[in-house]
Amino acid sequence: MHFQLAWRNVWRNPRRTTVILIAVIVGVWSMIFLNSLSRGFLVDLEENGIATLTGHIQILAPDYHRDPVVENSIARTEEVRRLLQRELPPDSVWGSRVRVNGIASNARHSSGVTLVGIEPEREARLSFIGGAVTRGEYLAPDDEIGILVGQALLDKFETRLGNKLVLMSQDTGGQIGSRAFRIRGVFRAQLEATEKQYVFVVLPAAQKMLQMDGAVSQFAVVLPDSEMVDTVAGRLQEILPGELEVWTWKELLPLVQAYLGMMDGFIFIWNLVVFVAMGFGLVNTILMAVYERMREFGLFKALGMRPGRILQDVLIEGFYLLCIGLVAGNALGFVSVWTLAQTGIDLSAVAAGSEYFGISRVVYPVLAAKDIVMADVTVFVLGLLVSAYPALKAARFTPVEALGRT
Repeated sequence: MHFQLAWRNVWRNPRRTTVILIAVIVGVWSMIFLNSLSRGFLVDLEENGIATLTGHIQILAPDYHRDPVVENSIARTEEVRRLLQRELPPDSVWGSRVRVNGIASNARHSSGVTLVGIEPEREARLSFIGGAVTRGEYLAPDDEIGILVGQALLDKFETRLGNKLVLMSQDTGGQIGSRAFRIRGVFRAQLEATEKQYVFVVLPAAQKMLQMDGAVSQFAVVLPDSEMVDTVAGRLQEILPGELEVWTWKELLPLVQAYLGMMDGFIFIWNLVVFVAMGFGLVNTILMAVYERMREFGLFKALGMRPGRILQDVLIEGFYLLCIGLVAGNALGFVSVWTLAQTGIDLSAVAAGSEYFGISRVVYPVLAAKDIVMADVTVFVLGLLVSAYPALKAARFTPVEALGRT
């Protein structure tokens, strides 16, 4: 009976109820939608960082992370390969690279770049480059004169497929090693800065150019599940030769990790701000309904109804408003996120600003269960708490005070 009476009282003034429902629905929708956008930005930032030659784990020579020069290389490559083959979880992907700073030049232009020597078949599954070649062809394992360059670098150098590009970098003897390569393919990356920074050749070509005698700069590992990173990294550090260092992506990308760590707090604060705006409307609506029904509450108390029952009835009305708003707001939020996820948000117009933060040209919203739960729990729990104020006001009316009001 109490639930039936509360439902009828909710719709006693349809216009007022509709207004507060709209406020609750818009509040819940904005929480879910904007939370998904924020989560999308961070997921994109993390995925870009891992795919752009970071991986989940890197094995480096001592001091390479601090000073990435050719002298700080891993010489015992076969031992590392055997250990990785034996110790990594099934479905893990790994590969070795030469990665040093250098200079790329042609007849008219020159620019600082990062020279990356790769194992083409492994690298295709290890980083973004495997699916990024949009013109020309990917590197063949035995193509020691081929090079992949980014579209932005190609435009900057005013060159084209098939032309030569000269790379220079310091070799292990302290001399300048140089070699001419022919542009085999052009890749596109999420960030224009990536297209300008990296050039790719096969691993043997880089090793010969730099006189590395089979040494490599790093081993990169991508695991089937990112939750395994810390466990696998700890295990590798125990079994690898003592002079080698194991770094996780969280250590290699500290800024991204800091953003991820702050996100849950940011989302909670945003949800709280939205709720405060919505809560004032909710309190005002229920309080108006309470004062309109003061004589009714006075009559109930005169007939012997306990204050707790009146408190319960008003809270049930707030419960109905919150439930309807949550269901409709969640549905609207899911539809909005699903629709936007088909095309993403094109940030090309502000690409320079977005790339400063490592964000791609196109960002897709991401729904996280914990964000939805946080939004719904915030609205529901705090909504019932603010509904308690008008409910307490109704429970405290005395019969004389209530029946004497016109």
